Amino acid sequence: MQKRKLLGTDLELPVIGFGASSLGQEFRSIQLDEALRSVRVALDLGINLIDTSAYYGRGMSEVLLGVALRDVPRDDYVMCTKLGRYDRDKFDFSAKRVAESVDVSLHRMGLDHVDIMLCHDIEFVDLDQIIAETLPALREAQQAGKIRYVGISGYPQKIFHEIAAKADLDCVLSYNQYTLQNTRFADETVPMLKEKGIGAMNAGPFQARLLTNAPLPPWCLETPEVRAAASKAAMCCEKHGVDIAQLALQFSCANPDMSTTIAGSANPKNIEKWAQWIDQPIDEALLAEVQQIFADVKNVGHPSGLPENN
Repeated sequence: MQKRKLLGTDLELPVIGFGASSLGQEFRSIQLDEALRSVRVALDLGINLIDTSAYYGRGMSEVLLGVALRDVPRDDYVMCTKLGRYDRDKFDFSAKRVAESVDVSLHRMGLDHVDIMLCHDIEFVDLDQIIAETLPALREAQQAGKIRYVGISGYPQKIFHEIAAKADLDCVLSYNQYTLQNTRFADETVPMLKEKGIGAMNAGPFQARLLTNAPLPPWCLETPEVRAAASKAAMCCEKHGVDIAQLALQFSCANPDMSTTIAGSANPKNIEKWAQWIDQPIDEALLAEVQQIFADVKNVGHPSGLPENN
């Protein structure tokens, strides 16, 4: 598995990261054996960045990771988790909760430290609190040896600019905004991050299943126009004998400015398929055709969180 350095850190990350949200049954009911096997398959394939959150399964994802990784040497994987979001509409970025959440996550996973701790979906709260209270509390945990690197995650690109201008960050995680349809993360934010020496991580190459052949779930918030273009793009790929998900993953992972692109699944067969796709050359002619289909809706997104953070 190809690796890239995460700017602002000494971490080398695989170009595909393993997203463990599915282990929290966020999308479907899962069997314990397939959840544990998905982690082992990912590690066997060199997909050794694991991304989770206290929010995923309201702790279930972290607990299952603790079981799956029990006999795995700590140096064999990079652990990224998140705090601050604890339920669909429950957020707490106070310094007190930060200290508690760090310790709870470490206990669930049976670890003495995590490599990356992110503030989760900060667009839903007042960014001033993140700057004045949350990040300083995380730096205290870092000084205590519980965290190696500190960052933020979310959807609107505005949040990365606002926080980076006023606070010290090691890295950020953007999702659904470096894909076949939406490249705002690379267009608007990554140049600023590189200038400041902040690492860039990407997630959601399939854009809430928009860029797959699966039925769209309720949590896909894209506009009807974007959905129509995606359907047309999928049919175009099918005519060429290619799964649009393959093209989507190859495209997102190809950008050298993205240290990693995180994709999630509790199905080991999906993970094996992703590793195979990455080893194959991208069909440049098909990519150009698909990008032309998306041209009229390129970078069209949706609001997320507080209006002032969009």
